[in-house]
Amino acid sequence: MQFIEANGASIPAIGLGTWELRGRNCARLVEQAIRLGYRHIDTAQVYENEREVGEGLRASRVRREDVFVTTKVWTTHFAPNDLERSTRESLHKLRLTEVDLLLLHWPNPQVPLSETLGGLAHVKKLGMARHIGVSNFTVALIEEAVAACPEPLVCDQVEYHPYLDQTKVKDACARHGMAVVAYSPVARGRIRGDEVLTRIGQAHGKTVAQICLRWLVQQNVAAIPRTSKIERLSENIDIFDFALSEEEMGAISAMGSAKGRLTDYAFAPKWD
Repeated sequence: MQFIEANGASIPAIGLGTWELRGRNCARLVEQAIRLGYRHIDTAQVYENEREVGEGLRASRVRREDVFVTTKVWTTHFAPNDLERSTRESLHKLRLTEVDLLLLHWPNPQVPLSETLGGLAHVKKLGMARHIGVSNFTVALIEEAVAACPEPLVCDQVEYHPYLDQTKVKDACARHGMAVVAYSPVARGRIRGDEVLTRIGQAHGKTVAQICLRWLVQQNVAAIPRTSKIERLSENIDIFDFALSEEEMGAISAMGSAKGRLTDYAFAPKWD
């Protein structure tokens, strides 16, 4: 497994996203993923599956310190006291004493960012999170967050796949030693049948999903594909035995634009 280094954190390059995974199925997939070699599991308060993620983690019998666990604080818990209380609840559900990475799930303009980041840094100082970061932050918000946060931020978790150009966010993160973690890295399956990706995949004997994930990892981006299929788990992690050429990387990057975004809620910030 490859790692992405960012402000003191070593983030495994491929993880399992658990959005929309529920109940026994969620616990089983997490357990299976870890047994297959995954060392990075991503959940969130709003996914309502932290308890099952914790169950899967324990069932895998892999040592706790060998698995990088991320959860995210929902926007309604951004007032500092609330942030601490909700983080304790998350840890209680996961049955962990700390998470490896705690993120602010989305920006919330209703609460001053400096207050929320103060609360996030405090939770880290209390030992409830080894590292802290943000998710769905724009370039302007990254700049504001880095300036206001008393502790280093290690990543911005954002939607990123070949159809969405995230160069600006990537550059902003690089300036501050932060990693980019890509959710929806295979564009929720929309890459299926893509001509460019299929052609490159055939050249390497790999699937279009593997080409997408390899493209991200070669940019030093961590990816957290979500799947509900056990067989897909093995496919998604099998990307460390080949490399894309500069030409191939360029051809995939050329597919991206600002219009490729799939996740865009009414409460989302004004994207770059």
